[in-house]
Amino acid sequence: MIARICKARATPARMREYEAYLKSTVASERAGIHCYQGVTLLQRDRNGAVEVTVITWWDSLDAIRAFAGEAIENAVVHDSAARMLVDFDRGVEHHEVAFDQ
Repeated sequence: MIARICKARATPARMREYEAYLKSTVASERAGIHCYQGVTLLQRDRNGAVEVTVITWWDSLDAIRAFAGEAIENAVVHDSAARMLVDFDRGVEHHEVAFDQ
């Protein structure tokens, strides 16, 4: 399994909106993608802002390519989601899951 990790920042007020968007739109859109396994949203307060980490779970890098295109290191953030964020990293990280219990 591959973890695709994207980081962003949001205001506390917009974080609730972003969380709802992720649950209602992103999760449902991606649920139909072959080899997509789910999403995890992490957040923490950092100096009055909210640091956001979104981890999507995939069966393989090929599955990610089918979703993101050949430039898999580029973040895929819809315009509507970007408007809810203060900013977001343009690049993502991919990690192979070595152990998960």
